[in-house]
Amino acid sequence: MTQSEHGLRPKRPVPRPVVYAGMAAGAWSSLKVAGLIRARREAAIAVRPELRHWRNYLPLSPRGPVSLGLVRRFLTNETAPLDGVRTESVQVSHPAAEQFVPAFLYTPSNRHSNGALLWIHGGGTISGTAAVEHATAAGLASRLGVPVLNVDYRLAPEHPFPLPFEDCWAGLVWLHANAERLGVDPQRIAVGGTSAGGLLAAALAQKATDERVPVCFQALLAPMLDDRTSMYGTHGLGRVGWDAPANRFAWAAYRRREAAAAESRPYAVPARRNRLTGLPPAWIAIGDIDLFYPEDVDYAERLQEDGVACELVVVEGMYHGAEDRCPDAPAIRRLRASMDAALTKAFSA
Repeated sequence: MTQSEHGLRPKRPVPRPVVYAGMAAGAWSSLKVAGLIRARREAAIAVRPELRHWRNYLPLSPRGPVSLGLVRRFLTNETAPLDGVRTESVQVSHPAAEQFVPAFLYTPSNRHSNGALLWIHGGGTISGTAAVEHATAAGLASRLGVPVLNVDYRLAPEHPFPLPFEDCWAGLVWLHANAERLGVDPQRIAVGGTSAGGLLAAALAQKATDERVPVCFQALLAPMLDDRTSMYGTHGLGRVGWDAPANRFAWAAYRRREAAAAESRPYAVPARRNRLTGLPPAWIAIGDIDLFYPEDVDYAERLQEDGVACELVVVEGMYHGAEDRCPDAPAIRRLRASMDAALTKAFSA
């Protein structure tokens, strides 16, 4: 009995040229992936030995919608909060719309100061969640002895600028509005973040200065500050971790509504601000093989030239995201201690 007698259409033979084309495409794809892995293996030689990790050899940076979906699924594992830190879910009212922004508030049992920190997660503005940062934010609360607010801002490209920025601004406004209840001095509220979180924190510091909203400090870990970085060449940087194609894709997604007019929109790109006078004191840390190394050093130097106190920490052989892959490495422990010391000093000033 044939397949057609069961109501099934017989399978049509695939023409040989299509088979060969498919085989060629598959072989080319395999060669391309192998080439990327080989290039990353070669680039990994520049990595500080204590920061070497198996993920350094994999092409994990998003380059388009398909790879972005994979990265988002990869970055959804929640980290566990710490003992001694109360973690609660809060709803932050949004000043620009009749809605709420989800966030987490971490309150340590060992309060050392009446300061507070707004911490913003990374992910290029296109990935990551506040829940993934539980351990980081709770660790900051425990070590600094202050409440930490961690905002789950909306992501591009579904929600491009200014929406992620407005969500984070809502978090800063919420901290000020609830300062008395939280036992916080409004003059001792700091902002901070890593990667895209550093972008948003730096932009918040700029708007807070313009709006005369007190912000005592900005802690920026490998911040993503300048959309022009990938336009003018990367000088061999970013070959491990976040790379130039991912950076171009992320900035295009974040600035989707404004196209090429980023320089005309305040707070979209922190490095495009002409004058940095009057901004809060800053701590900026970056690895010397990170894609963002030139833009971060330039921003730190501009802050200093405009009279803003800025501590610049450069870690030799550190790539983007090393603090997540190798959190217990001596270099990362020293980096954490440096940021903690800078924030503690700001809270006690």
